[in-house]
Amino acid sequence: MNTAMPAPGAPSRLSLYLDLIRWNRPAGWLLLLWPSLAALWVAADGFPGWHLLAVFTLGTILMRSAGCCVNDVADREFDRHVKRTAQRPVTSGRLSATEALGVGAALAFVAFLLVLTTNLETIAWSVVGLGLALVYPFAKRLVSMPQAVLGVAFSFGIPMAFAAVQGGPAWALWTHPQSVAEPGFLAAVWASVPWQAWALMLGNLFWVLAYDTEYAMVDRDDDLKIGMKTSAITLGRADVMAVTVFYLVYLSIWTVVLIDRVHSLTWGLALIAAVVQVGWHFSLIRHRTREGCFQAFRANHWLGFTLFAGVVLGL
Repeated sequence: MNTAMPAPGAPSRLSLYLDLIRWNRPAGWLLLLWPSLAALWVAADGFPGWHLLAVFTLGTILMRSAGCCVNDVADREFDRHVKRTAQRPVTSGRLSATEALGVGAALAFVAFLLVLTTNLETIAWSVVGLGLALVYPFAKRLVSMPQAVLGVAFSFGIPMAFAAVQGGPAWALWTHPQSVAEPGFLAAVWASVPWQAWALMLGNLFWVLAYDTEYAMVDRDDDLKIGMKTSAITLGRADVMAVTVFYLVYLSIWTVVLIDRVHSLTWGLALIAAVVQVGWHFSLIRHRTREGCFQAFRANHWLGFTLFAGVVLGL
């Protein structure tokens, strides 16, 4: 039996797992959470209930954490050459790829158990969302702007939120399992997500393009050396202007969709606060410094919260 003790000062397994899922960096899951919760409020035309609030909040945290596990395994050879990521647990060899994937699978399984308490439509859409989350880490090898793939994956909580509110009854899988085999099941899944949800998702995709391009600008020099494809590299010197346009398109689409659903004055105040933040982001990234771009990325969850607050107060 192996009775070897960890070296003095070596991190515990738990601390490595927490580092793996970025537990001390909540900005990542907040970027996922605010648009999903905003969609819940819009779909329910107000407070969606404690059950769905808990499912989407906990599910968002769990799936973002699981995504970090998959991403770190997929990128471990690239991350060795990037200053910011070289000491991640998998990249540095302190956790094996198998162990990291095991952690990710466990987290995704718990998230799926939460989804099972909703309805058949949400369960069906969650399978699509899981597929997108698994595809993104490998898109960076094939797509010149993988941030667009991330945008779809990170925005998929929006149609799922509408399906959870407007679809069939909760626990339907257990009470009516035969529904999955019925001819109209796929039509019901599609009908559970109205056009407003897809429009909000499209707008949110532009937000993801904006903040993840800022993130990519931090690592641009390292990514150029190792041949990684990112929007920051593809856009070149147009990156700062493109990020600003992405933000404005995001705000415009959400305004067009929500202007008749929420109180116009409340939304207007939220929109002004959001535009001020966009201006601040421009000032942070205009010189393309690592520090400025990273600060802009990390502050993005406040922009998401601003629109979420505008929705909640406006309804």
